[in-house]
Amino acid sequence: MTATTVTAPSTAAAAPLPVESPWRQALRRLLRRPSSVVALGFLLVLIVLAVLAPWVAPHDPLVQDLESSFAPYTAQHWLGTDDLGRDVASRLIHAIRLALLAPLISVGVAVLLGVPTGLWAGLARGWVDAVLSRLADALLSLPGLAFALAIIAVVGPGLANVMVALGIVFAPTLFRVVRGAAMAVAEEPFIDAARSIGSRTWRILWVHVLPNVAAPLLVQATILMGLALLSEAGLSFLGLGVQPPEASWGSMLRTAYDNQFEAPLAVLPPGIAVVLTVLAFNTIGDAIRDVMTARGRR
Repeated sequence: MTATTVTAPSTAAAAPLPVESPWRQALRRLLRRPSSVVALGFLLVLIVLAVLAPWVAPHDPLVQDLESSFAPYTAQHWLGTDDLGRDVASRLIHAIRLALLAPLISVGVAVLLGVPTGLWAGLARGWVDAVLSRLADALLSLPGLAFALAIIAVVGPGLANVMVALGIVFAPTLFRVVRGAAMAVAEEPFIDAARSIGSRTWRILWVHVLPNVAAPLLVQATILMGLALLSEAGLSFLGLGVQPPEASWGSMLRTAYDNQFEAPLAVLPPGIAVVLTVLAFNTIGDAIRDVMTARGRR
């Protein structure tokens, strides 16, 4: 007689697989892109150099030595000197702080102005949406740099005024992005459910609407960082941003332009720095947009 062994079915429920958050999935996809990794690595290097500038820079960026004006590239002066004998490499490194701070504060001002008004217009609709949208359209119809120049003409030159002016210029763009996303979210059933249980408007905006507009807001804000850096460099080139003797990439470009015949290569260090940093911001912004679009299609 053959004995038959019967295996009893396991009663233990299989442990559920951990669910990865959408933001973690997006970050993982972002880091799979070589261009994104290179851009993030470049910005990380800039941040480290900005923090360690007093120890990394070989010379004091403000010390002048007229006898060493327009010195060539040497072991003592890696990128030569400018018209006042100041070390170009030291000024370039110290200018990283302003190059990162100016876009950050400019976009921060734009977020403070554009996000609340965009959420309010997208959820409230009616006359609120009409008034804010017409105002945003009017501001967007103006050339951005000319609008910033008009603001600076009223409040005066200086880095702080430039950052505020650029924030005002960028705010309508963020308003349109947030308003459009908020209007789409406002049509969802969970918004009606939240209203039906008596949730206040501010709670609906903070808990339900804002998390759903964060993705397009992040994409636009990242791209605006590059535009803010380019705009700040242009305004500093015109003498309206960072004032002497402080170092900025825009003011260094102006010095190189004024002395282009004496030092034709002086434009390369600040010019390359501006181009690479703007390209890094744009690359990250485009990558975030592609990742978020792919996530939405799923």
